[in-house]
Amino acid sequence: MLPAAIYFANDPTPMIRFHLSLLPVLILSTASILEGAPVKLVEQPPVKISSPNKKTILVDFGRVAFSNLMIAPPENTDQTITVHFGESLKNGRIDRKPPGTVRYAKTTLQLTGSTPILAAPPADKRNTKKTNDKHPPAILTPAEWGVVLPFRWVEIEGWPGELKPEQIVRQAAFSANWDDDAASFESSDETLNRIWELCRYSIKATTFAGVYVDGDRERIPYEADSYLNQLSHYYTDNDTQMARDTYDRLIDFATWPTEWAPHMIFIAHADWMQTGDSEWIAPRYERLKTKALLERVGPDGLVASNAQQIKKTDIVDWPKTERDGYVFTKRNTVVNAFHLAAIQRLAVLARAIGKDKEAEEFEARFKKTHAEFQKQLFDEKRGIYRDGVGTDHASHHANFFPLAFGLVPEDKQAGVIEFLRGKGMDCSVYAAQYLLEGLFNHGAADKALDLITADNDRSWKHMVNSGTTITWEAWDQKYKPNQDWNHAWGAAPANLLPRYVLGVEALEPGWKTASIRPHPGELEFAKGKIPTPRGPIFIDWTSDDTFSISVKLPDGMPAKLDLPAGKKSSGVFINGSPVEADLQSGRWILADEFSGTFRAEVK
Repeated sequence: MLPAAIYFANDPTPMIRFHLSLLPVLILSTASILEGAPVKLVEQPPVKISSPNKKTILVDFGRVAFSNLMIAPPENTDQTITVHFGESLKNGRIDRKPPGTVRYAKTTLQLTGSTPILAAPPADKRNTKKTNDKHPPAILTPAEWGVVLPFRWVEIEGWPGELKPEQIVRQAAFSANWDDDAASFESSDETLNRIWELCRYSIKATTFAGVYVDGDRERIPYEADSYLNQLSHYYTDNDTQMARDTYDRLIDFATWPTEWAPHMIFIAHADWMQTGDSEWIAPRYERLKTKALLERVGPDGLVASNAQQIKKTDIVDWPKTERDGYVFTKRNTVVNAFHLAAIQRLAVLARAIGKDKEAEEFEARFKKTHAEFQKQLFDEKRGIYRDGVGTDHASHHANFFPLAFGLVPEDKQAGVIEFLRGKGMDCSVYAAQYLLEGLFNHGAADKALDLITADNDRSWKHMVNSGTTITWEAWDQKYKPNQDWNHAWGAAPANLLPRYVLGVEALEPGWKTASIRPHPGELEFAKGKIPTPRGPIFIDWTSDDTFSISVKLPDGMPAKLDLPAGKKSSGVFINGSPVEADLQSGRWILADEFSGTFRAEVK
């Protein structure tokens, strides 16, 4: 009889290199996916083996990963076993009828002798389709891997005797270049730390396909998903190639939502800021311009929507129930906000590749269209944006997208921020990226952090408390009944916390200059490591009545500092010496740039 439980690790989180001497070398080697970056299988031992009954063995690998399973039977075995794979556990057993597209699968194996055998269920028909009238073709993992699927638990029925840890190994698929030590985050809020780790691992786990895919249900890239994934990948690892490969895939296999097209421009602009590589942008520029919705611009300069676009492709948010009652009209505020953000970034990219005349044209177009946007869509009496021309309804989305994109004039920001402060997380996990960017960038870090850690089922606190190990597609099953449990677009804190709580962003393309602009909210301290192409940045700050921060920058990278003034302060000191700084809206903006390792104190 098997013992009730055998533990092989105290902490299920580390990646542990584990070998079965007879495993085929081919299975464990790095592989290339035709559509994307190199990926590899990493051997992982079980964290726990237990026996829920005399006939069943339950194996726990600690976290969900896109994986296959290798089993090495005992000597002289001649037996059939059934293997169950699951993402969800219910009443101590794998849930064999999980909700939505949460994964469960099984397979039957014939064990012969001690020959290792790859245990894999049949491939899923939907996420392996290469021809599809409704969607672009799915991304296929390397054929030599066999079938990989997301699972944490395995149940084995019919195993001969005791299952020893050396007889079973999970082979988890990740980016071949992933560096677990590339990034870190820690703060005075333990819930926030757990959220960071959930989101960091979610980005790692979803690199399995070599390009950014929307989860296991379809395994295809979508533009909005990919942009959010890109941002978080940059802040958790050193890789830039996967975002590029995803872009190149999407330029040939676009998806249907209106606002997803401008995200292609966002992806290219984010690449430019991360790498400073104009040579990558140049051959893609002409096709990139087709993603700005220019073909839909009317005589007034605003993007117009026809009946079909209003009915289907203007998306605002997804799923539909997350739109805060949005009223769709022929002149849509969210669609036009994306258009403005796209042409503003196109102007930057045009200059980057030496097309100054086109940059000037985009800048002039932006100025004219922005004025019309403000004239037609902003309600001066209420101080907020309405959903579109022809309606007085003012949704969450009509206000946080313009705020996030920097479209709200400075003298109108207070009304928009007050409106957003009065609401909760009235949007999806996707749109939360933009809501929180808008709040962090406009003096409402306390509200942003409250939303992330809220005690309700529309927060990342809810996700971590649920026990999930990869972020969900939606806040909860009830908000999207067909959701999957392995969606990187739900991992926004992986980029938001280092960008805004630690305060680190690229100020110039290629991180030629960094921006250090922490937003402590009510946190007492935060520290971490941020990867950049020039080397890591280390941040360690404390906040009470005063604010102090230690910074270590890579060689040759200066930084501009913008620090919270705290409750009482008269100036800023660098390594004990006063420096020139200007107090603006509760923040000290330092006049000079600083390099190397230094300590700044606001007191």
